[in-house]
Amino acid sequence: MTSQDSAAPHAPPGPPAGTGSPLGVAMIGYAFMGKAHSNAWRNVASYFDVPAFEQRVLVGREAAGVAEAAAKYGWAESSTEWREVIARDDIQIVDICAPGFMHAEIAVAALAAGKHVLVEKPLANTLAEAESMAAAAQSARSQGVQSMVGFNYRRIPALALARELIGEGRLGAIRHVRAAYLQDWLVDPESPMTWRLNRETAGSGALGDIASHAIDQVLFLLGDQVTEVSGRLHTFTTQRPGAHGLEKVTVDDAAWATLSLASGAVASVEVSRMATGQKNSLKLEIYGEKGSILFDLEDLNELGFLDATVPVREQGFRRILVNEPVHPYAAAWWPQGHVIGWEHTFTHQIRDFLVAIGSGSQPSPSFEDGLTVQRILAAVEESAAAKSAIIQLASGPATIPPTEGA
Repeated sequence: MTSQDSAAPHAPPGPPAGTGSPLGVAMIGYAFMGKAHSNAWRNVASYFDVPAFEQRVLVGREAAGVAEAAAKYGWAESSTEWREVIARDDIQIVDICAPGFMHAEIAVAALAAGKHVLVEKPLANTLAEAESMAAAAQSARSQGVQSMVGFNYRRIPALALARELIGEGRLGAIRHVRAAYLQDWLVDPESPMTWRLNRETAGSGALGDIASHAIDQVLFLLGDQVTEVSGRLHTFTTQRPGAHGLEKVTVDDAAWATLSLASGAVASVEVSRMATGQKNSLKLEIYGEKGSILFDLEDLNELGFLDATVPVREQGFRRILVNEPVHPYAAAWWPQGHVIGWEHTFTHQIRDFLVAIGSGSQPSPSFEDGLTVQRILAAVEESAAAKSAIIQLASGPATIPPTEGA
């Protein structure tokens, strides 16, 4: 985040909406992520002051389905032709919630048409696609056209607070991080084949889907850069029932990676869709010389914090309930002690995107940040293919500056 971004969550009103015409929004995709994003678009202006906008068009492949979803989710109309929609003069923002294999083509075309673009993570299915998207974003930015990749967990108040504590030096030098994102929706071998289990449509399995979140959190929280990667991938169920019998699963069910960071810290990342009993658990542990932080997505309003600078007799993990008005984003919602949920992260994401557009500033995370994550994912795959060989990544400055006041 930029310093402007880091300050914004504590001041929910944001900039005035301005006097121009409302920004026209088109969203492409209406399934799981389309539902989550629609909820955010529908609610953001009720809780945050943002530039005026209208939910104009919802785009999908099946006419009846997208029309039904548009009516349900608050979109004025629906379409099955995304190319026609992004060419319209009344569309200024394109929100891409389609499967990963469609991201690059739609995003590059929308940016070339002068539309601000938000695209769901991971940025793309391949490194080459991600590079083309980052190049298009850089070119469009010079014309005042903004873009952002949707790593919504950056907008969890507890994780935003964790980043502030780390940036303030409360943990001292970070030594190591453990990140585990575990789900169990594929435990049953009879679970049907979906596009997420096909490399051509999904790019990868648990690696791109949920390891991208875990890796982005390592970068976001530490403001650091990965220099070396070692990884392993595994597919536990190699065939699943499809429309015409058993079909081959061509992506990973689980992935493991060890990341060396420029600061000297080491991060371990473990992700799985086969972790029986784990529904959607992103656990983060950050260990520093002066303290430690614990977080679990299944308790997203809480942050565990240990201050190792106090006397040993007083040390222990403190439970911080992160919904006081002084906490990131929280002032826009409910009184103290009234928790928020997973869906609020998307509302915060849309808020930050709109505020950046309104102020003419670069939203975060950028497509370049998404490309950084994509390079790490590609290195994990390369390492796994070479029996967990260590893969070197280019060194350089951290892609995410430390928080304001660090």
